[in-house]
Amino acid sequence: MKSKRVSALVVDALEDMKGQSIRCIGVSKLTSITDFMVIVTGTSNMHIKALADSTVKRARESDVKIIGVEGRLQAEWVLVDLGDVVVHIMTAPVRALYNLEELWNFSLDKSAAETAGEKRVENHPA
Repeated sequence: MKSKRVSALVVDALEDMKGQSIRCIGVSKLTSITDFMVIVTGTSNMHIKALADSTVKRARESDVKIIGVEGRLQAEWVLVDLGDVVVHIMTAPVRALYNLEELWNFSLDKSAAETAGEKRVENHPA
């Protein structure tokens, strides 16, 4: 499955589980490690585990290889590695502390971000 489809599948799974401030950033021009980083905030440790479980389940159902899942025990920052797509599921304080969006976008201007495939999906609770 192409990385763009996998990233869309991940975003859908996170939206279905009410993940907040979902951000999908194309990083293929910055690194050979992965094509997309998906970053999402969970409202609690239980919510973060549920987001990770949903992502893994959706990936398995679509025959996407799961390379690894890290951090599930503490559930403040869970990383789901799907190869061409890496998913970071974090509490709000951890996300603010590490500010991965800024780290991965530091060398991208607006036009480069659009070319790389950056997509912002903001979900705010009603």
